[in-house]
Amino acid sequence: MKAWPLLLLILALPVRAELWGYVDVAGMAHFSPRQLDAHYNLVLGGVGMQRVPGKTDAGLALLSWLEIAPEVKAVQPWLREAAAQHGVDADLLKAVIAVESGYQRAAVSPRGALGLMQITPEAASRYATPADAARLIEPRINIHTGARMLADLIRRFRSIDVALAAWNAGEGAVRRAGNRVPDIDETQAHVQLVLELYWALLQQSQPARAQRLTLHP
Repeated sequence: MKAWPLLLLILALPVRAELWGYVDVAGMAHFSPRQLDAHYNLVLGGVGMQRVPGKTDAGLALLSWLEIAPEVKAVQPWLREAAAQHGVDADLLKAVIAVESGYQRAAVSPRGALGLMQITPEAASRYATPADAARLIEPRINIHTGARMLADLIRRFRSIDVALAAWNAGEGAVRRAGNRVPDIDETQAHVQLVLELYWALLQQSQPARAQRLTLHP
């Protein structure tokens, strides 16, 4: 068993990753890695900002949206269920979904990644049954498949940040980097954003646990 201060993991990551967003009048959250127009406020990352988004107005807005948005509330039972079944923190799953899809359950990426957790066909072939892989867009199946995959990556790489890097860039890229977060801008940005949001969620929902993070191989 090895305990790491999660804040040190976050501070060790590059500062160039950013997440911009806003909540529109219909209650829909919009996210982007850059400021698309004047509606977008800096939510996570950026030079000169507090690194913990819960300390900023924009971060508080995002956290408030994650508490009240109907699309987030709708999947909370499945997040808790998947966390208990697969041994992954529900707040970590919540952060991954926010960064991956912004809770748009019908999201499809250009490379064919599906649903809330943006599961690729390759990942589905490893972590979902054939029947579930055919229904991967369904939120409960998508969340369980993603939780199963993330739990496996954390067990094998023994680190949340490296597991998230493998999620984004592939296990081969992580191994070529010596089982560390590879020097790929997109991957480092993804890892940073998920960890920052995870840290903020832990601060909000479980203050005692937010002081240290214990990883169990």
